[in-house]
Amino acid sequence: MPDLLYEDNHVLVAVKPPNLLAQADRTGDPDFLSILKEDIRVRYGKPGRVYLGLVHRLDRPVGGLMVFARTSKAASRLSAQMQKHAMGREYICVLEGLCQHRFTLLDYLSKDERLNRVQVVHASAPGAQRAVLHGKRLIYRDGLSLCSVRLETGRNHQIRVQMSHAGTPIWGDNRYGHGIPGQQIALWGYRLTFEHPVTHQILTFMSMPSLGIFSRFHDVLDEIWAHFQIYPNVDEL
Repeated sequence: MPDLLYEDNHVLVAVKPPNLLAQADRTGDPDFLSILKEDIRVRYGKPGRVYLGLVHRLDRPVGGLMVFARTSKAASRLSAQMQKHAMGREYICVLEGLCQHRFTLLDYLSKDERLNRVQVVHASAPGAQRAVLHGKRLIYRDGLSLCSVRLETGRNHQIRVQMSHAGTPIWGDNRYGHGIPGQQIALWGYRLTFEHPVTHQILTFMSMPSLGIFSRFHDVLDEIWAHFQIYPNVDEL
């Protein structure tokens, strides 16, 4: 049963489990979009195909919040928010080493489609895409930094590549960091804010990770969650 946080006739917000594709690819492995469509079909007894629009993605190993559109109109309006960088997407991550208390990273990224790997390149390189993120260290403990990261742009593998390039890779990332088989990447989409495509109400959702390396920081994560319960629309931690 999918973990649904919100649903109406226009949008659906759910928590994607880690190590699950956001949408189907050539591997044929299970994907979150198809699982949600089947859940809607069964719950509402819908015959035939169910419409559910993918608005944004999370990397396969990454868990966390995603919003989906239940109508084409909602899909268009939510996608417009994405293009204008008006949708707030924030992540919790554990970094190897000590990062700055507050930081902004600006890089240019290029993806090798054949290898499904992204690298930092010069701004003038063919296909280079501008990538900007903003981060804050919440605590430094046992050689690890617990950080919140807010995306200004949405590029493939953006946080993973930029943090690795900055010298503080994400713990457990075996593609861009020092992760090893069996480790779960410590990156989670924990906060999502967007304007409802029909009512225009600002909606904010939060989902906190709890397993793996994140358990070392349960006290800090519990404090963030408690703060959110009282002040859900205040951005500052």
